[in-house]
Amino acid sequence: MEPSVAVVILNWNGQAMLEKFLPSIILSKYNNLQLIVGDNASTDHSVAFIEENYPQIQIIRNDHNYGFAEGYRKILELVDADYYVLLNSDVEVPENWIQPVVDLMEADAQIAVAQPKIKWQKNRSSFEYAGAAGGFLDLHGFPFCRGRLFDTVEADHGQYNDSIEVFWASGAALFIKSRQWKEVGGLDPDFFAHMEEIDLCWRLKNLGYKIVYCPDAEVYHVGGGTLSANNPYKTYLNFRNNLIILQKNLPLGDAYFRIFIRFCIDFVALLHFLLQGKMQFALAVSKAHMYFLRNLSANAKKRTAKQVSFQKHTGQYPSSIVYAYFVAKIRYFSQLK
Repeated sequence: MEPSVAVVILNWNGQAMLEKFLPSIILSKYNNLQLIVGDNASTDHSVAFIEENYPQIQIIRNDHNYGFAEGYRKILELVDADYYVLLNSDVEVPENWIQPVVDLMEADAQIAVAQPKIKWQKNRSSFEYAGAAGGFLDLHGFPFCRGRLFDTVEADHGQYNDSIEVFWASGAALFIKSRQWKEVGGLDPDFFAHMEEIDLCWRLKNLGYKIVYCPDAEVYHVGGGTLSANNPYKTYLNFRNNLIILQKNLPLGDAYFRIFIRFCIDFVALLHFLLQGKMQFALAVSKAHMYFLRNLSANAKKRTAKQVSFQKHTGQYPSSIVYAYFVAKIRYFSQLK
């Protein structure tokens, strides 16, 4: 019998997205499949819309908007399946998007997480910002993707049609074996949103598991459905959470050396925002640093028994992606050495 798969969409006031993308999701072809919407205490009519139009979809309700990380943790406590698929509500899928990923993961017991190829729903010839063809980290912990360096997103010409091990998989369409989800405790609820999937993947890699990219399945993501790139709160979360994943997952000496370097790089970013007149974004960076420093002790307690320097992990770029992009003017993943 095929392993059981639960596709779980976390919803908060997302009726418009559900109306647009649930029609593709219910056509997903897989023999042992559950379709679930986990609702984060929505105040719109999204739950009523599902109940009226999609009785085949199970609804699990949270009593509060817990954000992405804690919202999923609470919902998945009530889901029984061999595989969880965390799927954003703004993702369109073809019929056969599940089977290739499950087949790839079943072939290797050490694979804990995988993602399909993620393309832009508005232009399907292009990769999508949040995930593309798999996630990587640079020497200083900056995340980027195969197919996307900062704001440069590549067209898909089949250049990344090989299945490889990566550092992290996108939370927009993340497949994870439920046993490994439970082993590491799922997503860290203190992240609220952004980079929580990188932290999850890193904790699993430190335990010897693999994170892979499956090009034989693809999905189409709108992106920016919750927080746009022009939202200072998104900037705050990205800068804050990036520092936290370094503290949590690197060996102690390595962590604080790299955090010092990151503070210096972040200060340059803060000055850049100020020179552009983007005071709110500069304040977001400053607030992220203050939060991180205030919570050093709390986050130190989250460090597990095993931290592995990420240079030893597959999917780590041994140089600075910031230098490569802004100084060396490298725009495509294939140009990185």
